[in-house]
Amino acid sequence: MNNFHIEQFEDNGLAHFAYVIVAGDKGVIVDPGRDPNPFLEYLEKKKAKLMGIFETHPHADFVSAHLELHKKTGATIYVSEKVGADYPHKAFDEGDFMELGEGVILKALYTPGHSPDSISILLEENGKQRAVFTGDSLFIGDVGRPDLREKAGNIKAKRRELAEMMYETTRNIFMKLDDDVLVYPAHGAGSLCGKGMSESNSSTIGAEKNGNYALQKMSKEEFVELLLQDQPFIPKYFPYDVDLNKQGAPNYQESISNVHFLKKNHIPEEGAVIVDARPDRVFKSSHIKGAINIMDGDKFETWLGSIVGPDEAYYLVAQDEGTLKALIRKTAKIGYELNIKAAFVYDAADGETIQPFDKETFKSNIENYTILDVRNNSEVKESKVFTGAINIPLHELRERAEELPTDKPIAVHCAGGYRSAAGSSIANAKLEGARVFDMSESVNDF
Repeated sequence: MNNFHIEQFEDNGLAHFAYVIVAGDKGVIVDPGRDPNPFLEYLEKKKAKLMGIFETHPHADFVSAHLELHKKTGATIYVSEKVGADYPHKAFDEGDFMELGEGVILKALYTPGHSPDSISILLEENGKQRAVFTGDSLFIGDVGRPDLREKAGNIKAKRRELAEMMYETTRNIFMKLDDDVLVYPAHGAGSLCGKGMSESNSSTIGAEKNGNYALQKMSKEEFVELLLQDQPFIPKYFPYDVDLNKQGAPNYQESISNVHFLKKNHIPEEGAVIVDARPDRVFKSSHIKGAINIMDGDKFETWLGSIVGPDEAYYLVAQDEGTLKALIRKTAKIGYELNIKAAFVYDAADGETIQPFDKETFKSNIENYTILDVRNNSEVKESKVFTGAINIPLHELRERAEELPTDKPIAVHCAGGYRSAAGSSIANAKLEGARVFDMSESVNDF
């Protein structure tokens, strides 16, 4: 029987995994999300005292509760000295270890490649390697992308330099661990911190050596070229979150409570950034002029931080107060509650409209439309839906909408309808007088 227990916490919206490790009456947290309460409640249930919070690196895609957990419990934050953290912490670098319980030791492994300050946490029990918490260094079926630290963090590093570091990390650290060591990463499929993660939430070193493309036999140059190929886009909020995590975020509950609420159907000042999270059909029937339709859903926070920059204050709109409060909690996962100018419910029937898409008319007159494909470059490279479509990825559309000709109606599509709702709202707002249609789920018929 183990002298320890590992509990995995999953945030589906950000494909993020956090962990609580308990040994006896003591516990630690690895890479917590923004809301500290699930971790504290679990530790209370296990009657374990929080002894430490481990940060494998300053995360780019979510905001961590490490500072708030430290303030609430007095537990030490462990992080690499290379981070240059602005919060109280204890350096945890190669050679450092923490005794958690009887025979249970947590060791620091220096595993750069995703970032120059990444560590992994190796759990040993009575001298045997049992599990490794790899952060964004090693994923199931993938390794962390090396192109996020050119503009953020205490140490800036070029992508090729980091890719070379990742080659050394995989060969000299991970592949030398025992084959039966359990692998617990900080992310799974759907995260933008890698390009090909598995749906699995854990693995073993042996399984990764067999099935992970990045752990196969190849030269360093081959590895670097392979790793740099086809990485997903970088959302606008990523550098912002790196810096916010390096600094330490404000307390979660206090911060979301500070969001200002306005009366229903408020009309913001001209030129304001308005994020309307209502369902697309409701939005199209009546909305505030210039609003962006980023629908509430599993990827709301990712697309919010991809379309709206971290230096932009914005209004947040929903169909009811309960949804609005839930959305504010989602914005806080990426630190964007700090940028909400105000939030309000909108249900007026006399706002701006977007005309419904007529599939049959489009089918019989395709040449009379300008077709805008808002999918990512890699998706378009894999398969084009319409020959001659103009590809402007959704995260670039606010800056590039003026590239679109307006002499024909514009039909906007993505892969399934979520992104085209946002894309059509942006094109409609940016291109005064243009006729814009959202193909939505109709794209599946082509």
